[in-house]
Amino acid sequence: MTQVGQRPVTKALQHRLKRKREQSMLPKQDERASPLNAQEGFSRNADLDCGWGHLLFAPTFDDPQSLIDILLNEAPDRRDIAFYVRDPHVLLALAPQDVFLDPSHTYRLDLSTFRAVADPPRTFTVRRLCSEADAHAVNRIYAACGMVSVDPAFFWSKRDHRARIYLVAEDNKTGEIIGSVTGIDHARAFGDPEHGSSLWCLAVDQRASHAKIGEALTRHLAGQMAARGCNYVDLSVIHDNESAIRLYERLGFERIPFFTVKRKNPINEKLFTGKPLETGLNPYARIIVDEARRRGISVDVLDAPGGFFRLSHGGRSIVCRESLTELTSAVAMSRCDDKQVTRRLMREIGLPVPEGVKGDDEAGALDLLHRAGSVVVKPARGEQGRGVCVDIRSEADLTQAIDAAKTLCPEVIVETFMPGEDLRVLVIGGAIVAAALRKRPRIQGNGEDTIRTLIEGLSRRRAAATDGESRIPLDGETERCVKAGGYHLDDILPAGESLEVRRTANLHTGGTLHDVTQILHADIRAASLAAAEALGMPVVGLDYIVKAPEDNAFIFIEANERPGLANHEPQPVVERFLDLLFPQTLRLDPHQGGLAHA
Repeated sequence: MTQVGQRPVTKALQHRLKRKREQSMLPKQDERASPLNAQEGFSRNADLDCGWGHLLFAPTFDDPQSLIDILLNEAPDRRDIAFYVRDPHVLLALAPQDVFLDPSHTYRLDLSTFRAVADPPRTFTVRRLCSEADAHAVNRIYAACGMVSVDPAFFWSKRDHRARIYLVAEDNKTGEIIGSVTGIDHARAFGDPEHGSSLWCLAVDQRASHAKIGEALTRHLAGQMAARGCNYVDLSVIHDNESAIRLYERLGFERIPFFTVKRKNPINEKLFTGKPLETGLNPYARIIVDEARRRGISVDVLDAPGGFFRLSHGGRSIVCRESLTELTSAVAMSRCDDKQVTRRLMREIGLPVPEGVKGDDEAGALDLLHRAGSVVVKPARGEQGRGVCVDIRSEADLTQAIDAAKTLCPEVIVETFMPGEDLRVLVIGGAIVAAALRKRPRIQGNGEDTIRTLIEGLSRRRAAATDGESRIPLDGETERCVKAGGYHLDDILPAGESLEVRRTANLHTGGTLHDVTQILHADIRAASLAAAEALGMPVVGLDYIVKAPEDNAFIFIEANERPGLANHEPQPVVERFLDLLFPQTLRLDPHQGGLAHA
């Protein structure tokens, strides 16, 4: 056991000594009122624009609310950082749904003991950023590293700013920029009496083959700060970045007890939501689960293959199957599930619906075909476009389509075919939150590949874009549509020619959504609200055939009790869905003066 005087240094004493050293680094309670902090040139509420966001020096703020107000006014696509936070619990209590404690460690390098390496790297050079080309290169590295991008013009305009130092590492052979780091001189930024500095945005080109680029940049910056008379260099590093922490500790950095607070935003999402859940859910359920976790709503996956999960918050618990929830009554669901009932209800409230007959009524179906010239066959119960055949013009195709639909549901509906655009309107909580045209899958000829090959290629692309949820089946319906266009699957489609390969626009069979919310005609809006109310549906997708979304000519087709909430960008449909389920997770938006979300 070692001795300090006559007193044994026990583990408990070692711990107390360590705590004492750490506490000595913290600002004292009356430090802000000290003569040093009151010296001429010291800035209150120090706020430095760094291009990627604002760096807020917390000890310069007398009022925690002022610091929170700046964080809440963070610009879009930026990352503001409140650094040197001494009492993070106070800030979090002021806006618990808006800000979070960053899971990063703060490290400090004492420049009084720092010694620069005498032998600099020979394969690359560390120097100041000195051209617009340098600025563009740094931004490229930021983007490749998943960091917040900075307008190159910002770098260039601030290159000679006294408070900022921008360094780059340049390959001696190629002249390519392979790394970058930013330094902030605190004395020049806000009159810091401690003459400190900090390191930010250390980034290295992942393609570079050189070793120790990050170390060289860090050492060079430390040398620059020491030459300026700074006493230390501080930095913030994510707690699980083991390689970076090893580098900093090898260079002599030591942890200090300061904290960082940031705004909850999409850029920071992985820092306050944790690792993504391995749920096994499909994209339509997962998009809801992800947004729920952003708001602090608890998620319990009940049946991943079926899309069932439970959401809980503040004593309220709701079981969902994708967008279908316990808020939907069995009666309302049965109205949507049976397309014949839906048609009757819509007709009663005055919505135009296509003329239809039951598929079992062979004479009635043939008569409708002869009178209309073209019909649609669909199962009375079904979803995702399964079993739906559109624009049937012959008796043989009609019989075949009815038989195919019966394999999915014994009850079949035959309706008049209405040409036009396929429109989906999403109503949530008695409000229209999105409207989108559903475009049918269409291939473009190149004069070389067969139609079959082109369809398979488009199907692969649609599957990749939707996590496998959207594919174009090479079934009888696809073959019928290709034949209707005058081709066979193994024909080569001429270059530049376009061919529609499905007559339905369901996303599951290759369709795509195109937002038209802002131009939706008032009559279609009114009809959609009336339809949702008549059905008693809190969440419903309503399908129409329209001449154009901004025109008042429309025909109601069907209602979907479990509409997909994905692919409705830029409309915040998932947010509105969770507003309905958990209104307590709403907050006031300081920018709009209305409701926004955690």
